[in-house]
Amino acid sequence: MAAPPGYPLPAFTLVATDLDGTLLRGDDTLSDRSLAALARAGEAGARHLVVTGRPAPRVRPLLDDLGGRGLAVCAQGAQVYDAGADRLLWSVTLDRELAETALGKIEAEAGEVYAAVDQDGVDGLTLIEPGYLMPHPTLPAVRVRRRDDLWCEPISKVLLRHHTLTDDELAATAREAVGSLATVTMSGPGTVELQPCGVTKATGLALAADHLGLSPDRAVAFGDMPNDIPMFDWAAHGVAMANAHPELKAVADELTLSNEDDGIAVVLERLFP
Repeated sequence: MAAPPGYPLPAFTLVATDLDGTLLRGDDTLSDRSLAALARAGEAGARHLVVTGRPAPRVRPLLDDLGGRGLAVCAQGAQVYDAGADRLLWSVTLDRELAETALGKIEAEAGEVYAAVDQDGVDGLTLIEPGYLMPHPTLPAVRVRRRDDLWCEPISKVLLRHHTLTDDELAATAREAVGSLATVTMSGPGTVELQPCGVTKATGLALAADHLGLSPDRAVAFGDMPNDIPMFDWAAHGVAMANAHPELKAVADELTLSNEDDGIAVVLERLFP
């Protein structure tokens, strides 16, 4: 749980950062200032963990840029990835029949939706059905001919888009329709997702932290979207970016500058002077 207002912050040993809209700039690059601030935290003894909705194959090149050979929490917490060994230490998949049923329930309430999936595994593909537009055009994806082709291999999550509903409206409709079949998250513009029930960034982060012998009471977390709320609940201190969704700002312990203005670096420079 977050520390009460005015309570002295602990000496942090874990820095957990989301990627898109948080650590990364809009062009998917890392600033020199952010890299230097993370390096400073590392020199002070803190471990940096990327905690992202991206699946492991889409995270691997960024970890190389960070010089990271350790762990990363991927796929909204469904994967704990060991970059040094290029293997998944832990993963959980979304049952494909259940996912198809959930999509049917959502479409019964919202009308036609467009879907994509992230396949499980360190070499899993992102498959998109006709009509689905990738919110991150720089991320590789394979277009399939029909929805049935999405289910050809085990998946970690389903991504949804709607032609008229906003992300907030689609997420709310999906939660009502899906119930306990899956966890519904909103992780960025145009990115509403279904993942295994009970799986969140917090469950994946807790597994990775336990593996490293780190505890939540000495963790600081950075994020920008509602899917980061469980991570903020888990960590001692949650920092929302200036560009964050209002739901995350409402539960944050602190607000910082935007991802374009080195908001993470501003806080880390203060915490690790």
